[in-house]
Amino acid sequence: MGIRITSWNVNGIRNPFGYQPWRDRRTFEGMFDILEADIVVFQETKIQRKDLRDDMVLVPGWDNYWSLPKHKKGYSGVVVYTRNATCAPIKAEEGITGILTPPNSSTSFRDLPDEERIGGYPNSEQLAEADFDPANLDAEGRCVILEFPAFVLIGTYCPAERDETRTHYRTSFLRVLDARIRNLVRMGKKVVWTGDLNISREEIDTAASEESMRKNGLDPVEWISTPARRMFNQLLVGGKVHGPRDEGRETPILWDLCRAFNEGRRGMYTCWETKVNARPGNYGARIDYVICSHDMKDWFSDANIQEGLMGSDHCPVYAVTKDRVVVDGTEKHILDIVNPAGMFKDGVRKQQWSNKCLLPMSGKLIQEFDKRQSIRDMFTRKPSLPKSKSTVSETGDNAIMMRPPSLPATPPTNPNTLPQKEDNTLSRSTSDTSTNFKTVNGKRPAKTDPMPAAKKSKTQSIPNGHGKGQQSLRGFFAAKASSAVTSSDDPAPTEPAIAADATTEVSTPAAVALAVISPTKSASSLEDEASNFTTKQTWGKLFSKPVAPNCEHGEPCKTMLTKKPGVNCGRSFWMCNRPLGPSGKQEKGSQWRCNTFIWASDWTRAPEPG
Repeated sequence: MGIRITSWNVNGIRNPFGYQPWRDRRTFEGMFDILEADIVVFQETKIQRKDLRDDMVLVPGWDNYWSLPKHKKGYSGVVVYTRNATCAPIKAEEGITGILTPPNSSTSFRDLPDEERIGGYPNSEQLAEADFDPANLDAEGRCVILEFPAFVLIGTYCPAERDETRTHYRTSFLRVLDARIRNLVRMGKKVVWTGDLNISREEIDTAASEESMRKNGLDPVEWISTPARRMFNQLLVGGKVHGPRDEGRETPILWDLCRAFNEGRRGMYTCWETKVNARPGNYGARIDYVICSHDMKDWFSDANIQEGLMGSDHCPVYAVTKDRVVVDGTEKHILDIVNPAGMFKDGVRKQQWSNKCLLPMSGKLIQEFDKRQSIRDMFTRKPSLPKSKSTVSETGDNAIMMRPPSLPATPPTNPNTLPQKEDNTLSRSTSDTSTNFKTVNGKRPAKTDPMPAAKKSKTQSIPNGHGKGQQSLRGFFAAKASSAVTSSDDPAPTEPAIAADATTEVSTPAAVALAVISPTKSASSLEDEASNFTTKQTWGKLFSKPVAPNCEHGEPCKTMLTKKPGVNCGRSFWMCNRPLGPSGKQEKGSQWRCNTFIWASDWTRAPEPG
């Protein structure tokens, strides 16, 4: 088996664990085993450095390299995991421009010595063409680059065009990335580019191509020639490009592996809109790729999508290399060229991987994790317990062992009932100022109770803490006590007391019903309980889930909220709960979503039967 490269936009690094098959094991090591991958590239980790945890970083048998957003929280993020048993990079960088710096260094990647940097950085002209601050381009945590002896791996989460405010950033990012890839190939290095590129290559790669053309008033040539799609196709061998190619992009250099192994296959989508539940009907788009340099396309034996694996609004995509590949006319084992020189020879390990192989970008060298190399280390070192010192007070022939100041004192039952010794003085540590009592004639005076007896009696006579006021929303609806609470000193009644106004007439139907159940209660108590009962019903109706209308399938609808700007923004409506079909439209008389649409304000619940 060769090296398997897997890319997956996880939409939150812990998101997959809410689904099968990841839910059973709930570890990254177990996830990678199921994926059968050697290199795993995650996008949209949506995590900050302070939120990194041991199970993400100290994965047994794996190394990891992170690119996290510098400013925005819960946004973007890329991480690349590499299996130590099969591959180990020789260099690692973050970002596409080379402006960022390695950990604990003030020198940017592009200014490092040649033997320490990957290279291919965009020059001043290429950066000027992008017309965007390079530091801001790399501030969103969108790229990790690893170099192996055989190739350079680029893992990216390319920006999407959500609205016009992001168009310039997106175009600039793609231009700089295009320049970096072309520069690396020009240097003679092979490139594997993978990740969520947020671009559908052609009409066959998105179910919404016709709708997008109609919505934006574009014909097929204009649609395929939009800036991001045109730039992408100019990189790909066989990409559709209308008109003369752009300057500097005359030659295609990359190979779309998944499409090459599945030529002409329709419905090969990797992303689906969750808001409309489009995945069951496979109404989606292919925007996740594994792409390689054209001169290494023969290195791969398989590439595909894994649409059956749940855990995100995307599915994983992968590519697998052959065991043996031809490099510069010589056949070599793949393990020999994806590890540092001398670690493998003809596919047989000669040197064991160790912590000396860690690169400065490794997540295991982040300050919070570099003192231990596995989660087990948290439990192997027992914390040192502070030695407790006992305080001994000696008076005459008696020695009393006192508790350490750090231990809580046991509250006395009654100071007056404690045995007193006239000949000895009971002292405490002077450090315990809260319990440092003065003695009089060798005796400690009885502790006075700061609470008056009348107030104490009143407080203790109220059961269940109701004297503290309403403790919860439930207490608002609780029925009032029907009889007064007596002190523990009062004699217990020998028979139930009957209120003097028990024969008083009640005024509400609910109270009349309660009077039948509890004939001994007073009218005022019955009226109070009836009022509380009515209040409960009123609030229950207010907070109860509204009854949904049925759609054309005879099934309950779901409620949605309009977010599109306009006169209806903010209005709720009812619609069919079934997923969209392959057409992406509501359908009548089919198994997919029907045409049912009802504004919530127009829906009146049918009266209850009876």
